[in-house]
Amino acid sequence: MGGWVDSHSHLFMADDPGTLLDRAERAGVDWVLIPGIDLETSIEARKLAATYPKRVLWSAGLHPHAATRWEVERDGLTALIVEAAAVGECGLDYYRHLSPLKAQYSAFKAQLEIAADLDKPVIVHTRDSFTDVWAALSEAALGEKAVLHCWTGGPRWTRRFDELGATFSFAGPITFKTGDTVRRGAAVAPPERTIVETDTPYLTPPPDRGLPNEPANVVRVGQALAEVWGVGLDEVARLSTGTVTRVFGKPAV
Repeated sequence: MGGWVDSHSHLFMADDPGTLLDRAERAGVDWVLIPGIDLETSIEARKLAATYPKRVLWSAGLHPHAATRWEVERDGLTALIVEAAAVGECGLDYYRHLSPLKAQYSAFKAQLEIAADLDKPVIVHTRDSFTDVWAALSEAALGEKAVLHCWTGGPRWTRRFDELGATFSFAGPITFKTGDTVRRGAAVAPPERTIVETDTPYLTPPPDRGLPNEPANVVRVGQALAEVWGVGLDEVARLSTGTVTRVFGKPAV
């Protein structure tokens, strides 16, 4: 069965992106979205989209781990964002604390403002930071164009972000033995605003935990979501691909 989209894949980290895209196509994945995490990788994402124009969309943004570079990279990223399908990956990460919280919040807010000004979707990283991300998105009022990358919230937070009209993107954690909270959150996520991703090369679903992830594995994420919802796999593909296309667009045909 075809019709899948991997809505979040860092293919610029792969040694041979073309081979991974070919494997994805054989698995039924029509295209992928490659989000940048800083200026350099956003440029790499754009290059991959130019190389594989029918199979790749790209976005440009600054990850919270690199938030201290915002003032240096802002102009370059802003210029790229004008061309890109979306802003991000950006957001807040209170788990690793690789950038000061003040710098993270400043860079995140700035990128939300750019997304609003350009009417672009924004790919949001939120780890141990639900309260502050919710506050920022509540103020930004982006609706479904606020895409919650690798959503891991339980039912309470899923309902709160649902009230903002956000889009939920599920990744490998929904397939993990430790993913009960994620699955309970997925059970109350709105099907019309839910998409799937791999976060390649991270978060590989079983039975391949420990190996690099790849876009073909998005089907396993979809299978886990189908089991949570009690629907067929083809229905998850139809819903998620319809949403990702509505929010981000799609590659050139």
